[in-house]
Amino acid sequence: MASDHDAEDTLKPLVFRLHDSVPKAVREVLLERGWSEFDEQEHDEADWNLHWQNSPFRMTDHRSIKPWQRLNHYPETSRITRKDYLARHLKRMKGIYGPSLYEFSPVAFIMPNDYVQFIAEYTKERQAPGRKPSYWICKPVDLSRGRGILIFQDLKDFVYDCMVIVQKYISNPLLISGYKWDLRLYVCVTSFCPLTIYTYEEGLVRFATEKFDLGSLDNVYAHLTNTSINKFGASYKKNKEGIGRGCKWTFSKFRSYLRSHEVDDLLLWRKINNIVMLTLLAITPSVPLTSNCFELFGFDILIDEKFKPWLLEVNYSPALHLHCSIDTRVKKRLLHDIIELLNYKQTDTFRENKGASTKYSYANRAHIPLTTQGENATDDSPDFLASRQESECTATEVHSLLEISGGSFKKEAIPMGKTVSIQPRKTVTSQLRERMNKPKLSSQSKAASKSRQLPGARHPPHMSVQVTHWLPTTELCNYKLTIPPYFVSAKDKKPFPRVGGFVLIFPFNDVVLEASRNRIDIKSIIQEIHKLMNK
Repeated sequence: MASDHDAEDTLKPLVFRLHDSVPKAVREVLLERGWSEFDEQEHDEADWNLHWQNSPFRMTDHRSIKPWQRLNHYPETSRITRKDYLARHLKRMKGIYGPSLYEFSPVAFIMPNDYVQFIAEYTKERQAPGRKPSYWICKPVDLSRGRGILIFQDLKDFVYDCMVIVQKYISNPLLISGYKWDLRLYVCVTSFCPLTIYTYEEGLVRFATEKFDLGSLDNVYAHLTNTSINKFGASYKKNKEGIGRGCKWTFSKFRSYLRSHEVDDLLLWRKINNIVMLTLLAITPSVPLTSNCFELFGFDILIDEKFKPWLLEVNYSPALHLHCSIDTRVKKRLLHDIIELLNYKQTDTFRENKGASTKYSYANRAHIPLTTQGENATDDSPDFLASRQESECTATEVHSLLEISGGSFKKEAIPMGKTVSIQPRKTVTSQLRERMNKPKLSSQSKAASKSRQLPGARHPPHMSVQVTHWLPTTELCNYKLTIPPYFVSAKDKKPFPRVGGFVLIFPFNDVVLEASRNRIDIKSIIQEIHKLMNK
């Protein structure tokens, strides 16, 4: 067994893998923290800690995840990042749980499917006596950065040539010095089981660069806040009254502005947090169970003149390019705090599947050893058998664990969906069954490493870098995962209430934590959110 001294001598830096399309700011931050970049010539296939890309991962990537690794996407999260999918999910939730909670997204119609319903609503409004006709905004369902957007009031101006979503345009936005603006809020989900949501304290206020004017609906610089559009406007570099140069503020400056006008910004942020929670609840039951992932979303929020926040859209892989000094100030700190949120341990630097008997071990962890690249777990492996002594599960669950972890039996594969013989042969499978029927051991391993600073980790004071006594996975989810949750603290087995600029908004009490652990109980969670709103 290697000594602590040997472990220190062989301590390696954390390793990251980046897809070509990932903004260079991600690489810069990781290198600043002492990480090394993955090199196919120098590293084995599994010899990395963080894989970051802008597109979704394959399910095989999720199933083969190792304890020391993290992926920057969950599967199926596009269910809220495509505009039409988001509209459908919010409409469904509104129908189930009532409009009082889900009245934060403008009325939407998906074209061409909802054309008849849209015409009926349009005609009804036009014929209502004394009612001013609404303005409408048309957006392609799968485009970003303001591309293809059309704002209209008269149906004759409504022309589209692809699948689009049509929503009522919020024609009474809260203006600052006459300019329209919205909020880019960064939200990080570290788990969907149990649901764990952090919002970032700092963010971007994005301005249009010409003054708001309903008389010129085709002026994109007056109606759209996308930086990718406004940076080409004639007024972008000008010193605009009350706004300054460019088209962005930080949240900090925005909060100061609100308080200088005696606005209760705390109430506003609570309303925005409710929007985030209710939106993510819409997809939580449909996100496949996976380990060691996180998801960074960009929520775009518009505030109207009555101080009501509206959800405009949710962005997948929100832009992390650094176009100006404000981007640098906000996004580089955001990236640093994301790495803190991933809670890497000293053992993660070893990137080895050695079990409890060698350098890589998680105390009190029920697991089947994961195989390294090119190797399979064997029937007579002592580490394999010993690892099951402190856990109880069924034979079919053992197969599920191997499915998820990428490990496999060479001889005794357990078919999914088939019942196992009551009197099995004396194989590794039967030995596992015998162990399952034994009472759980009263004493469990308490091995833990001393706190040590990781190369590139820079953990804040409240975050322990020692090997954690993790919660049994059955307490976090009714499925058995081989990898312990990285997002809970060693002290109380709950998500960290704060990491850097990230603040935990869900779970916000023990009731919702319990309700989100197994098969998520959305009804109970909705009741708790109602109570929260009533306060």
